[in-house]
Amino acid sequence: MIMTRERSFYKSFFALFWPLVLQNVVNLAVNLVDNIMLGSYSQPALSGASAVNMIQFILQSVLGGIGSGLAVLGSQYWGQKRTEPIKKLSTVALTVSVAIAVIIFAVCLILPRGVVSLFINDEAAISEGIKYLRVINYSYLLFAVYTALLYALNCVETVKLAFWISVQTLIVNVGLNAFLIPAYGSVGAAWATVAARAVSLVIVLYYVRFIDKKLNFRLKDYFIFDKQLSLDYIKVTAPLVAVAAMWGFSNSIQTAILGHLPNSQSVVAANSASSTLYNLFKAGAQGAAASTSILIAKTVGKGDINKVKEYSRTLQVMFVILGFITAGLLLLAKNPVLSLYSLSDDTIKMANQFILVMSICALGMSYQMPTITGIIRGGGDTRFCMYNDIISIWCIVLPVSWLAAYVFKWPPVAVVACLNADQVFKCGAGFIRCNGYKWVRKLTREENE
Repeated sequence: MIMTRERSFYKSFFALFWPLVLQNVVNLAVNLVDNIMLGSYSQPALSGASAVNMIQFILQSVLGGIGSGLAVLGSQYWGQKRTEPIKKLSTVALTVSVAIAVIIFAVCLILPRGVVSLFINDEAAISEGIKYLRVINYSYLLFAVYTALLYALNCVETVKLAFWISVQTLIVNVGLNAFLIPAYGSVGAAWATVAARAVSLVIVLYYVRFIDKKLNFRLKDYFIFDKQLSLDYIKVTAPLVAVAAMWGFSNSIQTAILGHLPNSQSVVAANSASSTLYNLFKAGAQGAAASTSILIAKTVGKGDINKVKEYSRTLQVMFVILGFITAGLLLLAKNPVLSLYSLSDDTIKMANQFILVMSICALGMSYQMPTITGIIRGGGDTRFCMYNDIISIWCIVLPVSWLAAYVFKWPPVAVVACLNADQVFKCGAGFIRCNGYKWVRKLTREENE
């Protein structure tokens, strides 16, 4: 039987899926609105802010790896209805997240020009990017604490809160952008983002302290250190952080490759417009991956291996269907969204070409991402993602893309196709690994250990 007939499975999956998807959609809508407003203000402002946002992407990727380790291990404990280990694991995740954010904050504070010029070589865009970075840098610490706390709540299937926080972030950010961007440009957009993230952090702190009844966090819980659980967490999380860091840096290198092509300002602006729209619809695959990881980890924690296999087969069929829906919606939204930008005709034409490439990649991405980072990683195999990314991205995609850009001197659309090719060929590796079931691993300790 390929598809499970268990109604409770679909109910549990979609109860997690929709809030996580909507959360991602709203978060990305904030970026889309920022891009549209900055693009209407000036193309250098959009290009500069887009270059700086690669730093945010790196931080977000690394924090995602830290949080994913917590989600995988914590969800297995949640399957056993044991919350004390989750609280201790959350303390480790929070500490590591803040440490990473402090390092990035310090580098950006000391070397703003050096950081921005890594991603673009246009002087006007660099100047705008430096102004944007000096302000947005303060949001990184807020974001680190916020993200760690949300992942702790995700372990116990509290996922709706993140959606509602994302809605208020959109409201605050867009409202402040409307006043600040016309007057202050990229600096105004940065202050709007900082304010929105500060409000988000206050809300989640209040929820964790006064409303949540599952984990029942108290201030003293953040000062409890469990050596054995910490070692378990590091063992599970280290490959995920490595993957996240590689993913963040590889995307930064991709932006740098595009940012150093001829007519770089137009190429970066077109890539920003197209990739922001692509990421908006990518939220479906991200939500599927996150909800799958929680559901599979919880089932593994219960020790029901037959159910794990049954669920994994069902989920793979659902991911294929999701791919066709995502690609179709991306093509339908292409022209209406691009018409909102005040960009040159050549830039809009280039963005159209990029989106056509990305719609093809969306078919593969919607299967491989939730299969590899949802099923396989949620089941306890956190190393496969690392090996897969090392081979596919660092040994194939980036070298081929660099050759395409600077040796063969292919047009930007061909370079973008090379940069996104891994979304298609990762499907084969994901399919083989997933259906071999060697990824099913129970990671929890017994209460007397």
